[in-house]
Amino acid sequence: QVQLVESGGGLVQAGGSVRLACAASGRTFNAMGWFRQAPGKEREFVGGISWSGGIAYADSVKGRFTISRISAKVYLQMNGLKAEDTAVYYCAAGDGRSTGPFAYWGQGTQVTVSS
Repeated sequence: QVQLVESGGGLVQAGGSVRLACAASGRTFNAMGWFRQAPGKEREFVGGISWSGGIAYADSVKGRFTISRISAKVYLQMNGLKAEDTAVYYCAAGDGRSTGPFAYWGQGTQVTVSS
């Protein structure tokens, strides 16, 4: 059974940092990534990474967020957080490229940035 389990969310002040982690089990994936969904908004791509070394970021997080991967775990280091980064962050995995498609999803972890 495939499982993606996120950890590391919480409450942080604007300008602060948070590191999210996601552990995959049940099988291996070529690509893993992160999405987020803010209240009242659609889920959006944040970043993704593939085993071939491809990395992609949304324009809104470039220069502030860093995605990395070690074995079956993917991490999202978020620096310089802004209030608009407040969202539920979802881990995703698939067999495509760093930009998807992603067929498997975690349950999500809340990140709240206070201004």
